[in-house]
Amino acid sequence: MTQGIEAGDARPILVFNSGVGGLSVLAEVRAAIPLAPIVYVADNAGFPYGTKTEAEIAARVPALLGRLAERYRPRLIVIACNTASTIALAAVRSALDLPIVGTVPAIKPAAERSRARALGVLGTEATVRQPYVDDLSARFAGDCLVLRHGSARLVELAEARLRGEPTADTDYAAALEGLLGQRGGDRVDTVVLACTHFPLVRDRLAAVAPRAIDFVDGAAGIARRALFLTKGQGWPEKPATGTIVFTAPLDTAPYFCTTLADRGLERIELL
Repeated sequence: MTQGIEAGDARPILVFNSGVGGLSVLAEVRAAIPLAPIVYVADNAGFPYGTKTEAEIAARVPALLGRLAERYRPRLIVIACNTASTIALAAVRSALDLPIVGTVPAIKPAAERSRARALGVLGTEATVRQPYVDDLSARFAGDCLVLRHGSARLVELAEARLRGEPTADTDYAAALEGLLGQRGGDRVDTVVLACTHFPLVRDRLAAVAPRAIDFVDGAAGIARRALFLTKGQGWPEKPATGTIVFTAPLDTAPYFCTTLADRGLERIELL
């Protein structure tokens, strides 16, 4: 057993996102480590990250995670946000003395699956312009056409859907057209969902796609990494009630509360 982690230790895994996008990652973490206590943090005071500058994200995320680590004493932090990870992951790891799992666009597995050797990367504006995406594309998809498109609207659609609000097919189609409508887009057979919000609306994207598209995200890989980093550690004997933390007051309508509870997040707190 890892030193300092006793059987029954209730220290949580902290899952961090600007909004509800990290719920797509949380589902995989819960499946991999079902007894893990969970604190999910939605930085709604800073939402959305995808339209902010690199300097704003680099300043906000390490400071906020420092406060959260002090308050909740997690054994592991999962930054379930591509934008925050591609900009601030190194700074967070330097600042905090505990394991940090980041989220990066799943370009490697997408390249392995693409038969047409043509990929799309659908993320936020802040994510798709990062040099990190250039590096991943060069390392793992050097023989592929790689197109990118940033969609802030798709983040809003995912948030609205989780609140039970109606969303229009035309909005999902417009986000896909921004990617597939580029030169060479007719070749794309695999799309990387490079924002953790986007798997929450994968079915809507697939329904409006002009042809069969393989949508790929990295949530399962993140969960495997969290499982590896906590191997041999003790957990409570029974699943604990999960906590969701907001950084600004939020109107938690009954439907939204039910949605959160269905994902194991029954306790709501304000930072």
